[in-house]
Amino acid sequence: MKKIVVLGGGAGGLELATRLGHSLGKRKHAQITLIDRSQTHIWKPLLHEVATGSIDINTDGLNYRAHSTKHHYTFKLGTAYEIDAINKTISLTSISDDKGHEVLPARKVDYDILVLAVGSVSNDFGTPGVAEHCYFLDSHRQAERFQQALLTQFLRIHQLPGDQKLNISIVGGGATGVELSAELFHVAELLKSYGMEEITSEKVNVELIEAGARILPALPERIANNAKKELEQLGVNVLEDTCITEASYEGLMTKKGELHKADLMIWAAGVKAPKFLSEIEGLETTRNNQVLVKGTLQSTSYDDLYVIGDCCACKQANGSFVPPRAQSAHQMAALVHDNIVAEFKGQPLQEYEYKDYGSLVNLSKYSTVGSLMGNLMKGSMFIEGRLARFVYVSLYRLHLIAIHGWFKAMIIMAAQRVGKVVKPKLKLH
Repeated sequence: MKKIVVLGGGAGGLELATRLGHSLGKRKHAQITLIDRSQTHIWKPLLHEVATGSIDINTDGLNYRAHSTKHHYTFKLGTAYEIDAINKTISLTSISDDKGHEVLPARKVDYDILVLAVGSVSNDFGTPGVAEHCYFLDSHRQAERFQQALLTQFLRIHQLPGDQKLNISIVGGGATGVELSAELFHVAELLKSYGMEEITSEKVNVELIEAGARILPALPERIANNAKKELEQLGVNVLEDTCITEASYEGLMTKKGELHKADLMIWAAGVKAPKFLSEIEGLETTRNNQVLVKGTLQSTSYDDLYVIGDCCACKQANGSFVPPRAQSAHQMAALVHDNIVAEFKGQPLQEYEYKDYGSLVNLSKYSTVGSLMGNLMKGSMFIEGRLARFVYVSLYRLHLIAIHGWFKAMIIMAAQRVGKVVKPKLKLH
């Protein structure tokens, strides 16, 4: 029986493992294995809500092991640090408990077909002090770490006398930075419901710092301008054309020599694929460690190695690369599933064509702006308000359907609506 390994349980990886489990694993045509460094999955576009406590990973996350038993694949907990593409093995690091005792030794996992879906990590571009003094939002662990620090800072403001303020600097004007900026004000308002009457939006100073000419550079200018306007109305200080050269305990230093003091600093300025990908022998990678692929999403070096999601460098007909978005990961997962099944049947493989369905940015409860249709028509339709919010929520619902099926996804959605009534609106621990 062939061994198919999906490395990485993000949106694309989990959807693919689920599909393969039903089409090949259930019929015992192949052994499907999903490997991830975490035991819990959360949709990555929601990490900024985990970071503010709006979402609790313990109740809103998905447990891989529980999910795997119902969807005909095997889950292995582990972090890959080396791949031998010639001998078809993946090396996983050892796992230790919180006291440093080894629970699982370093292991090797064999495969016949490997799908790389390891996503991306923040790119600090070698900026001094960033790794030591800034928070990142690459995983739910990092998001929870920031949430604890944020809660501590809010408690400080609540309990100390005087006109105390919380200064937060976010570096990177992409979707994560923009959405987090708005969510922070929402959280400040909610805290009044939990006995922190001293906390108001006026007590929070949020700076959004972008090195480029405008925030949301990957999205149409009209969306960026509307998002900026909404943020400024909330009270966010949006700084464009501002390059950060150093981070310290005090704050962030700009290229012009200005120090922006901050109690909390989040780095969300660009992403890159994990470094170990560039160290795989014979594999072609980009400067950001992404793996170059053919139209079939097989690597240019090995036909038994597919790549999807943020770590995939797939060149389009116009010469640009497919953007690292949730919708592209979803589309890639669907195509790779079909191509792997086609391989088993001896049928020709299909080529990937990215379909841009538009872009949306959710500014917490305040607003949602974006465009629909993308390259499906000659122009794009600008939307905002309730319609945009409905479409944004629908993207998450489509992800739930992909990993749970229609029936269970509907039950989960209903349970989430009930949960909003009975559960606390914020995670306070």
